[in-house]
Amino acid sequence: MNIYIGNLSYEVTEKDLQEAFEAFGQVESVNIVKDKYSGRSRGFGFVEMSEDTEAQSAIDGLNSKELKGRTIKVNKARPRSEGRRGRGKNSKPKY
Repeated sequence: MNIYIGNLSYEVTEKDLQEAFEAFGQVESVNIVKDKYSGRSRGFGFVEMSEDTEAQSAIDGLNSKELKGRTIKVNKARPRSEGRRGRGKNSKPKY
C-alpha cells in the first residue's frame, strides 16, 4: 500500500520516516518529494508498505502524531488524476 505523509517538517529525512514506519512492519520504499530547483523538501512524501494490514496500522498509529515538531497527516495515497495539473501556463481559467 502506498501511504501519503503530509505536513512534514523540512528537517525530516527519509531515514526518519523509514524508522517511524518500520515500527509497524516491512517498509518497501520511502520518498520525500523535493523541489526540483532547490532540492528542498516540499513538506510531503510517500511510504510504500507491502502488507496492507501493516500499512493500515501505520496510518492509524502515526496520523496526527508529532514528528520533528510538526503534527503529520498520514493516509492512504490516492492515485494522481489526469485533471489535477494546477494552474500552470497552459491551464485554462475556470470562468
